[in-house]
Amino acid sequence: MLNLIRIELRKMKMGWYVRGVIIANLIILGFMWLVSYTEKAEGTESLQSMDEAFLVIGTFVRAVFIVFGAVLIAKLVISEYKNKTIQVMFTYPISRKKLLAAKLSISGGLTFITILVSNAFVAAAFYMLNSIYHVIPGELSADVISQHSIKIAVFAFGAAGTSLVPIFFGMRKHSVSATIISSVVIVMLMSSTSPGLSISSIVYIPLSLAAVGLFFSYMAVRKADWQDA
Repeated sequence: MLNLIRIELRKMKMGWYVRGVIIANLIILGFMWLVSYTEKAEGTESLQSMDEAFLVIGTFVRAVFIVFGAVLIAKLVISEYKNKTIQVMFTYPISRKKLLAAKLSISGGLTFITILVSNAFVAAAFYMLNSIYHVIPGELSADVISQHSIKIAVFAFGAAGTSLVPIFFGMRKHSVSATIISSVVIVMLMSSTSPGLSISSIVYIPLSLAAVGLFFSYMAVRKADWQDA
């Protein structure tokens, strides 16, 4: 399995993904800072503490990279089925199930790592900017940092599993567009809010979606031996 993952990673050429992650992080950071700075200047602050700012940053990061995860699935799995290129790999003396499991492991694993790193980068950069310009009041305590770190890890796992849900929609007709659009719809539903309640802040929802994503991935791997490419 590890050898298959290494082969797929070499074949994938990670340059486009790394560039996309960097650009996305800078956009999230810029957007968060612009909104916070503008609200401070107008006297209408919606973020009252760094803890709240970190929660919003986490929501943005997860939303963006759930879609990135769907793009990975589309590139690694769906497009190969659609273009019939996966038939070549199926002729090799390699288990179809292991091959597909390796591809989905790359997608889920990269999404998990990317969310962790991106969350840490954007939050740290935002905190450094705030320590200079004092847009958001309050200081960070060791307890807040510790609690936030745990939340990042838990929500990152949930988001990584959620990013696998589009495999169900993509594999039905080997549709790249269905894979990506379904991820956008999921993100929109997860990011919806009502007065006093944000769905994205309820940890059970992404964890439940992660369980669904893992189940769909299991079913896709299970069907690999007899499903036509």
